[in-house]
Amino acid sequence: MSTTVSIANALTVARAARPCAVAGRTLFHPPSSILLSLLLLCAAAAPAPTPARTPARPAGPTPRPGLLAAALTGPLKDLRHIVFATRSPGHDPHWYANFGYWSEDENKPMYGAPGGRLCHLDLRTRAVKILLDDPRGSVRDCTVHYDGAKVLFSYRKGDSRYYNLFEVNADGTGLRQLTDGPWDDIEPCYLPSGEIAFCSSRSKRWVSCWFTHVATLHRCDKDGKNLRLISANIEHDNTPAVMPDGRLLYTRWEYVDRSQVDYHHLWTSNPDGTRVAPWFGNMHRGTVMIDARPVPGAAPLVAAIFSPGHGRNEHVGDLRLVNPEAGPDATAAAVPVPGAPRDVRDPVPLGGPFYLAARKAQLLFIDSAAGAYEVIHTTDRGELHEPAPLAPRPREPIVPDASDPTQATGRLVLADVYTGRNMAGVRPGEITKLLVVEALPKPVNFSGGPEPVSWLGTFNLERVLGTVPVEPDGSAHLELPANRAFILVALDDRDRSVKRMQSFVSVMPGETTSCVGCHEQRTQTARPSANLIALRRPASKVEPFADIPDVLDFPRDIQPILDAHCAKCHNYDKPDGGIVLSADRGPIYSHAYWMLLASRQVADGRNALGNNPPRTIGTGASPLMDKLDGAHYGAKLDARQRRTIWMWIESGAPYAGTYASLGNGSVGVHMFPPSKKDQPFQPSAATKVIERRCYTCHAAPIDFKVPAGKVVLPAAVDRFNQPGRAPHERILTADDPVIRRSRETLFNMTRPEKSIVLLAPLAKSAGGWGVCQAKSPAGTPEVFTATDDPDYKLLLDPIARTKARLDEIKRFDMPGFRPRAQYVREMKRFGILPPTFDPARDALDPYATDQAYWRSLWWTPTRKP
Repeated sequence: MSTTVSIANALTVARAARPCAVAGRTLFHPPSSILLSLLLLCAAAAPAPTPARTPARPAGPTPRPGLLAAALTGPLKDLRHIVFATRSPGHDPHWYANFGYWSEDENKPMYGAPGGRLCHLDLRTRAVKILLDDPRGSVRDCTVHYDGAKVLFSYRKGDSRYYNLFEVNADGTGLRQLTDGPWDDIEPCYLPSGEIAFCSSRSKRWVSCWFTHVATLHRCDKDGKNLRLISANIEHDNTPAVMPDGRLLYTRWEYVDRSQVDYHHLWTSNPDGTRVAPWFGNMHRGTVMIDARPVPGAAPLVAAIFSPGHGRNEHVGDLRLVNPEAGPDATAAAVPVPGAPRDVRDPVPLGGPFYLAARKAQLLFIDSAAGAYEVIHTTDRGELHEPAPLAPRPREPIVPDASDPTQATGRLVLADVYTGRNMAGVRPGEITKLLVVEALPKPVNFSGGPEPVSWLGTFNLERVLGTVPVEPDGSAHLELPANRAFILVALDDRDRSVKRMQSFVSVMPGETTSCVGCHEQRTQTARPSANLIALRRPASKVEPFADIPDVLDFPRDIQPILDAHCAKCHNYDKPDGGIVLSADRGPIYSHAYWMLLASRQVADGRNALGNNPPRTIGTGASPLMDKLDGAHYGAKLDARQRRTIWMWIESGAPYAGTYASLGNGSVGVHMFPPSKKDQPFQPSAATKVIERRCYTCHAAPIDFKVPAGKVVLPAAVDRFNQPGRAPHERILTADDPVIRRSRETLFNMTRPEKSIVLLAPLAKSAGGWGVCQAKSPAGTPEVFTATDDPDYKLLLDPIARTKARLDEIKRFDMPGFRPRAQYVREMKRFGILPPTFDPARDALDPYATDQAYWRSLWWTPTRKP
């Protein structure tokens, strides 16, 4: 690619570029949240490998003095002043974690060191004027009004923990506060209507895979009044900007039944939150696309930061020019901007080939036609952020509101469920219903993984609302509660899942919206139809299931069914098929839960990729459903029991059915040595028994090439040492030796003597399984002949002590369980629990508390004016 390119020929370059696989890293998430957190930190902080098909960057952009001066005497002669903010970057490497506080410690702020300024720069004289200086506070996200005379920004005063919206005149006079309260209001933009769109933690939710707050799209009047939520996202929305047609362009991060580190791309909506649609990248994993801004006079081009992999601190990445004409899936249409160095942020397209961007403490002027950049200012306080031209600009057209705040619901029209990508093998007429499932936000979080909500599956609990009919022509017309995140599942005539959304859909109050089909091409419109059958009647109301909890909990709702019908053959005295379905607890999950998923009896998203083929997620891909009607050794469940298990699978197959479980009840038994000799490890007496009496046969090979049928015992990093498989593929492999005999199955935290690590080598005559009959080099049988064997006792002791520890701290399904103090703290903050609630004294029903929290977030219709 030439090092010289202009806006005029950018469309040609975008069309001609090779396909861009902008994938970042995929991370495997083990039950150990500490290990996972370290991995995610590394992924966020380190650059992702350059994909093989990524368009080549211009070679060696270089700083070149005089670029700005030349532009100011020519194409940019009317540009004289800009404003920018200075502050210290956030402490966390993730792009989103720069406000609020750490979940485990409300006194640990996520924003950077104190000291913030709002500054004015004269581009010709390079003179700087300080408009606002707060040595104890912080300033961020400045943007300029259409008249060029006012600056809107987010400001955390030195005596406050929270960012709120402020406005000031361009000369620094007339500072006024627009929003207030114990919430963070960030990343604002002026709307052509005179109102303001911004992101805010007022949505009262936490990142489902991290320790920090969520901010989603909100809107308010020009004076900060009439605040309302305009996004149903349960994860982050970021950096809204107004497009030339008046719509909002923003970053949406969400991971429904798919990887949490791969999908954070560009979406659009109307300023009232209606007509939500992907704009670029949602089908392609990797890269945080953020800080997108339209290029003046060059619609539909947009400049954006492509932050590698799972994204970097403060949005740092590559500056790219995106052309959406070929649709949101044409990744080749995102090309590097010539002249832009790596590791920039906060781009400002000025029109033509010119851009501003920040890089650490520097302000850069980029001339893509020249293929070079110039450092035009370096701040002496913190780092430089969010430059914005201080000049009038035309307003975009006002998009009329399509929502009606007096309504509690909206409507969705599906034209043809059989139209879409990845629908091979689905026959017309096969789908009879849509199941409506709601993704539920978290009130707090303590981990980088999904535990104990699921094992490598959903990070969020899901509520089953019920079903609506699909007509013979494939159409559906349904009414949904407003501004909540819904997952649709296409069901056949047996109610088995055929195709499942791996994203969410929402409607605003009074909105009627539509889609072509099931994951249709976004460049496709519905085929002409005189009369969809579903439109011949009013919208279908969701038909709920009676007498079954809408949010399922494995120990409470599923285990009693297994106890009644399955555990008599699948227990520790009779482990038919090597499967145990008793209620015994492992270090994090119950053995029944782990073994159902590890034996692939239940199919969930597995934290993998999106838009899976038909019948690969849910009941349509879960063999367990075929074992419930008496065909499997007479195990015949009644209709309610079958429906309960069906609902459990379709709601993501969770383990814990309450968010009060988060950060509680996980224990570890540390007796296995690491698989690599150079890892620090302090062996215990039990470790020495394992090495001496078990690893003769059951040690994992260094290359992890395990012969078929061989059982290996786990080591600290076994799951990360399997070559030739992507992480999610390793977990889905039925013969994975680590899954077959993981810590979750080897150790029994309910009955330590029933731990497999003890039963397998214990002779049958002593109550064990007697399956370890291998010979040691000395010819001595390795099996324990009795429970008084000193080595047997050495293995039992740490398990028994860990069991006692679990009995003390308690898991969510144990009598006397109490949630963590931070869960109580947030429920008080959200108004769910009274301020006087004392967790040491007052009783708390975690399931009811969760439900009250979710209901508090539901849209409440307003009266007509």
